[in-house]
Amino acid sequence: MFFLNFIDPLSFIAGFASATVIWFLLGRARPLLAELREGLKEQREQAQTRKTSSVEENHRRLTLRRAQGMHLAAQLFALDEILQEPTVIIPPAPVEPGGATRFEDVVTQTLPYMPAWPEVAAVYQPHTLTLPQALGGDTNIVIIGQPGTGKTVALAHLASLAANHSEQLGELQEFVPFHFHVADLNLPAQDPKNILSVIVDAASENAPMFDVGKMPAFVQSVFKGGQALLLVDGYDEITPDEQTLVAEFFKLLLKAHPKTRIVTTGAPEYLDGLIPLGFVPLALCSWTELGNQKFVDQWSELWARTVAMEAWAQTGPEQVDPLLINSWLGSESLNLSPLELTLKIWGAYAGDSLGPHILETIATHIRRLAPANTPLAALETLAMQVVVSATPVFDPRKAREWVKSFEVTEEAQEGEPVQSPEEEAQETPKGKKGKKVEKVSTPNTGLLGKMSTSGLLVAYSNNRMRFVHPVFAGYLAGHALTNYNAEETLLNQPDWSGKYLTMRFIAAHGDASRLVQAMLEFSRLPMHRPLFAAARWLRDAPRNAPWRGKMFGTLAAILQTDGIPLSLRGQAMAAFVYSNDPSAAALFRQFATSGSFELVHLAILGVGAVRDTKSLKLLESALNAPSLSVKRAACMALAAINTNESLEIAAHALLNGEEDVRRAAGEALANDPNEGHAMLRDGITINDILLRRAVIYGLGRVRDEWATDLLKKVQIEDEQWVVRNAATEVLEMRTHSAAFAPMRPKAPHETPWLIEFAAKKGVGVSPGVPATDILLVALKDENPEVRLAALQFLKYTPQDVVLKQMYEAMYKDDPELREASYNVLWELGTAGVKLPHPSEYGLG
Repeated sequence: MFFLNFIDPLSFIAGFASATVIWFLLGRARPLLAELREGLKEQREQAQTRKTSSVEENHRRLTLRRAQGMHLAAQLFALDEILQEPTVIIPPAPVEPGGATRFEDVVTQTLPYMPAWPEVAAVYQPHTLTLPQALGGDTNIVIIGQPGTGKTVALAHLASLAANHSEQLGELQEFVPFHFHVADLNLPAQDPKNILSVIVDAASENAPMFDVGKMPAFVQSVFKGGQALLLVDGYDEITPDEQTLVAEFFKLLLKAHPKTRIVTTGAPEYLDGLIPLGFVPLALCSWTELGNQKFVDQWSELWARTVAMEAWAQTGPEQVDPLLINSWLGSESLNLSPLELTLKIWGAYAGDSLGPHILETIATHIRRLAPANTPLAALETLAMQVVVSATPVFDPRKAREWVKSFEVTEEAQEGEPVQSPEEEAQETPKGKKGKKVEKVSTPNTGLLGKMSTSGLLVAYSNNRMRFVHPVFAGYLAGHALTNYNAEETLLNQPDWSGKYLTMRFIAAHGDASRLVQAMLEFSRLPMHRPLFAAARWLRDAPRNAPWRGKMFGTLAAILQTDGIPLSLRGQAMAAFVYSNDPSAAALFRQFATSGSFELVHLAILGVGAVRDTKSLKLLESALNAPSLSVKRAACMALAAINTNESLEIAAHALLNGEEDVRRAAGEALANDPNEGHAMLRDGITINDILLRRAVIYGLGRVRDEWATDLLKKVQIEDEQWVVRNAATEVLEMRTHSAAFAPMRPKAPHETPWLIEFAAKKGVGVSPGVPATDILLVALKDENPEVRLAALQFLKYTPQDVVLKQMYEAMYKDDPELREASYNVLWELGTAGVKLPHPSEYGLG
């Protein structure tokens, strides 16, 4: 009662009513508040998107600008103006037991897979992929090739496509490119848990000032969203220790962001760290003869439209007729890399070439890039120290010590003679207490700064420098080291591109007998890597070099050895072709009369690759050989020689040969855009089923629009279902390029054929448990598809017992298994796995 006396009933009723109203209003307003919160959140997200999109737009624009300047002639033309689209050779198809087999043309089946020697592939033109097509799978790739074959341009082309949202990239069209050289990356990462900081730092170096602060959020957004395309150049240029750092970075990055796509560059001989991460090596195809001519014509047109119109060109000596230049260049471009052909064309059009030999064209370009009044000895000393110390990306502070005797004081006027160190010491002013006053130079001053400004060196903000191209460093170092006994120093280094380039140019400028002797002694089965590395020196070495005979003899012995993989023997054939030695054709003709069909097969491919017109009768008789591979090789060689007589023989085979020979002839004639294409056009109209079917497969290798239209017409209108089916098969191959792109292998416990195979053997395949034992059983199975499929998994567990069975498979009588085993062992060898001599397993 006492409590009730203190409550005013009127106030109680008013308060209760007010509370009721307030709670009613709050209940009605709750959806409005939620909507308001969503609106604010959306505004924040839109603001973040606007920030990110502006950063992304700037990043794409700068990436495109940098990529368009990442080629040898950047000071003359943009990349897209002079680009020859890069292509990669399709590796052998993976086998899925019970699955559909992938279509392969006869050329691809007949030419051994030799990723280290794409020069022969350029002659016969096996099936290739463009880089966007190669990325159509779901794996990361490493583009491999010798220095100067266009790997940097290939990455720059990809970066340009991605920066422009090119439709060619398919599912990767909206991916954001991050395009760096290994020297851009500060490795090892300071904080492995924040692995993207490496990307942020590298991307921020070229970002606009106002975007630097936004770069971490932008990079995080792209990588977490699975939209990053990381393109890393220069992996092939660095030493194994540095490659280990980059590979570890890739490993951490892919672990944190598994949807990231990575493309990097590599050498065919050493890919330490990449194969275990699942990278697929794809060999960059050399330019064909037609591609070389197209590049020459393109350069000629651009030069006449741009460079020739400049004042210095108008007032200089009278220009030579471009038709004469182009004709000369066309006959002198055999076995030249894109870098070498570019320098040869540049020298011809600029009129500043020191001579016709490729060594002279390289020297000419180094002279173009070198700062004025810089002695050649300074450049050679710097390059020599880079190679001897095995530091392709070097610290300019150390490099100044290497070339300090060539430094010109800032007070010296241009054109004055460079003082000797002794004269400089006499004139150096003294500071207090008699100490010399030393001028402190920065990375942008002094001789190194001048080399960076002139374009011979590339400078990075993190106290790093490198030569603009490893070929120039190798040339200068090789020339310098001919005056020293540096063989032991070089041979004791781990394998890296600078070492082999330097030895190549030592062989070109001096006597490399001791180097060659050591390389031959190091060389052994199953790879013979040192031998084939040294074989590349033959082309530029003097014809009277004392070591040439021994080298040719060793190569000939491998070429003649039966029972070893064709891919290995084929490299010996390719080395003869690449040497440009006139005796190679006679040797191939001799081997083509052998009783060994495998040797005849390779010799005939060699005859065609050197375009030996004296072998036509031999090739004509080879069309009737008992071996199908020999007959196919003969058709390919006839088309490669490409004379009227050779094409007539090929045409006769197309019209009158056996079914398999007709198909081989049709595919081979597709390589000739003139007479060959005309024969295919005519052949499709002739009333001969086998002829038309063979022509269909030939048209399938012609990438022109008219060929596709013709195939579609035949697919519908031809009276014979055999011909229509062939047209359908070829068109499907052309339109489903993704089927040829490398794919990431499934884990063993997710692989249907292996689960079924294991179940038949009474065992299971569990996640996280190695399936090595059951795979070794599969490698000995009677089913050839099971044996081939097992190899693809076993390469990830290269234990001694696995290597032993791979070696045994390589020496079996099954040619397909032998080649597949060799290719897997090649990948393992490039990944750094020590491959014992076959004799350790009682083989060879």
